Amino acid sequence: MGLRVIVVDDERDRAEMVRDALKAQGFTVVAVFGSGAGLPARVAELAADIIIVDIDSPDRDTLEDMRRVGIDQGRPVVMFAQDGKPETIRAAVDAGVSAYVVDGLKPDRVRPVIDVAIARFAQFQSLRGELDKARTTLAERKQVEKAKGILMKRRKIDEDEAYRLMRRMAMDQKQRLIDVANKIIEAAELLG
Repeated sequence: MGLRVIVVDDERDRAEMVRDALKAQGFTVVAVFGSGAGLPARVAELAADIIIVDIDSPDRDTLEDMRRVGIDQGRPVVMFAQDGKPETIRAAVDAGVSAYVVDGLKPDRVRPVIDVAIARFAQFQSLRGELDKARTTLAERKQVEKAKGILMKRRKIDEDEAYRLMRRMAMDQKQRLIDVANKIIEAAELLG
């Protein structure tokens, strides 16, 4: 069974051609819609793997729906369009579109474009995950530093001793260092 695809195309004849081309390439077309209205809910309901949009010129509402599908729901979106203006392409990319192809959809280009879109999407998701992890690590370090500062001030100890104390507390309580740090901060805020 191939990837589950939703096709969004405002021209019925063109939509049928796109559907047939996708089926010939081994994809499972789960739905064809004439507009992107309500697309995020439809994507979740139909468990689509990828969304293909064939549209002359994407408007603001279409791009917002693509953002909700591409970024919020984590699905690759491929957009075939006639509008090649740089600002339109930029808006599509900012909305989470994985591939934006100008000059419409041609059946022989479907597979390579989808393959590239899926690879780019996976790469983007990986980078996004790394960024989220780095942000979390940084936020946790800030909390640990704040907790060390509280211990240093209250107990009149140096930074190394404060860190050792926190580590010992974490091990004794079988908790992560960040959890101990948060408890120290909460207690300090309670006690003023």
